[in-house]
Amino acid sequence: MIGKTPDQNQGNLFSTTLRDLLNPGHELYLLANKINWKQFEDDLAPLYSHTGRPSAPIRLMVSLLILKQIDDLGDETVVGKWVENPYYQYFSGMNVFQWKPPIDPTDLVKFRQRIGEEGVKLIFKASIDVHGDLATEDQIVADTTVQSKAITYPTDAKLYKRVIEYCRRVSREEGFRMRQSYVRVVPQLMREQFNAHHPKRRKKARKAFRKLKTIAGRLVRELERNLGPDPGAKHAELLIILKKTLSQTRKSKDKVYAIHAPEVACIAKGKAFPKYEFGSKVSIATTKTAGIIVAVENFQGNPYDGDTLKATLDIYKDLHKCEPKLLIADRGYRGRRQIGKTTILTPTKSKQSDSYYKKRQIRYQFRRRTAIEPLIGHLKSRFRLNRNWLKGTQGDRINLFLAAAAWNFKKWMRRNGSASLLTWILLQFVQGLRRRRLRWG
Repeated sequence: MIGKTPDQNQGNLFSTTLRDLLNPGHELYLLANKINWKQFEDDLAPLYSHTGRPSAPIRLMVSLLILKQIDDLGDETVVGKWVENPYYQYFSGMNVFQWKPPIDPTDLVKFRQRIGEEGVKLIFKASIDVHGDLATEDQIVADTTVQSKAITYPTDAKLYKRVIEYCRRVSREEGFRMRQSYVRVVPQLMREQFNAHHPKRRKKARKAFRKLKTIAGRLVRELERNLGPDPGAKHAELLIILKKTLSQTRKSKDKVYAIHAPEVACIAKGKAFPKYEFGSKVSIATTKTAGIIVAVENFQGNPYDGDTLKATLDIYKDLHKCEPKLLIADRGYRGRRQIGKTTILTPTKSKQSDSYYKKRQIRYQFRRRTAIEPLIGHLKSRFRLNRNWLKGTQGDRINLFLAAAAWNFKKWMRRNGSASLLTWILLQFVQGLRRRRLRWG
């Protein structure tokens, strides 16, 4: 059953409401009044039952997801900060200051699972709508990056150790005892194979590595015998992953890099550091002038950048009900010239017949394209795109849409908040004094 948000217009006889206490020029105060919260309640209401105990209000849950991503917080920390911050509470629809946490942090996990990808897409669309006409440019810029998964750097020895741990875990769940658990042997082998490239340790490390793989294969075969011909859907899928981990080699394709996240892919973007990233490829499209993210999409594996354009433009068309006239991209998108009504522009050698004005205009467009690079850096460092902690392929998409929505909301807050206005006034004043000083020497 859906919980109700308290009425903001109703006054309180004995205390002052948050609306009266807080600074009306604060960026969160302004954003709370700008977002169409009624739209969330109407679109997400079918996901709730009409009977039972009332849930937390939809506005509260959506606002906590937005605040969590904007300030780069975890589920537990955003709930703890909500109790301390009156602007958080006003943004969430509270009428008076609250002293207790509104929800348990695990409720955010269940809410993300409830609304799924379509629900977070509504949040992303709302982040575009607050910008109004600024988000309706007919020229956009696109680029790809890697959304890293929360896994350790994969090595074969660590993977074999994880295979052994999973075999023990399944045996405990099913209630049978393995002939040998290797609880003391495995840690010693892991220590022996450490620093395997050192000349004095190479022989001993290789021997320990082979022993680890032998033990892992032995336990997988024993687990398969104990589970029988019908291990169940859950264990059957795990057995496939464990066998694949043991059988893969250096040149194998579609490798397993993490047993708990088999969808992770190894992607090299040609950077000096890190040379390899483990996660999924994401495509980001922004407006050329305003720098507002207007479309994002997540891709499993490592597809060619040009092959990501159609899906990204489909997301744009779904959100905006139209198609952009021009998409500017880098040389990684070579081979794509037209998709639907959208022209794809990539750097090429200019023609001798082109006028100076046309060459200058094309050069400006590609220089403007590079503005998406620092934007991706901010998404990774400040809006939780650098390391995705959400589970599965659905978690990859949810984290991507929330990170893009947080960027758009934060951009609106900086442009419309009283602090940014005051900073702009002071900057203009300082620049005026500097010009006057230069003029009079």
